[in-house]
Amino acid sequence: MSDITFSKEEKLGLVEMLQTYFLSEMDQELGRFEAEFLLDHLSKQLGPVFYNKGLLDGRALIEKHIDNYNEALYGLEKEIDVLHR
Repeated sequence: MSDITFSKEEKLGLVEMLQTYFLSEMDQELGRFEAEFLLDHLSKQLGPVFYNKGLLDGRALIEKHIDNYNEALYGLEKEIDVLHR
């Protein structure tokens, strides 16, 4: 897996979210540099955990659909009458 990266706009929005969170929940101002550093750290440390969870959820969804398709295909099978001599 490659590193998780964000566009400039995404990173700016995430930095602002961190700054807003720190101010409203911790009553602490977080500068842009500190917020970017925190975002980079969280992305590196926690990003793979969330990424893998997303893959796991996606895999489960695909497997569920494959099971449904298999059931539908078995339902289409025709009964074969075999003549015995």
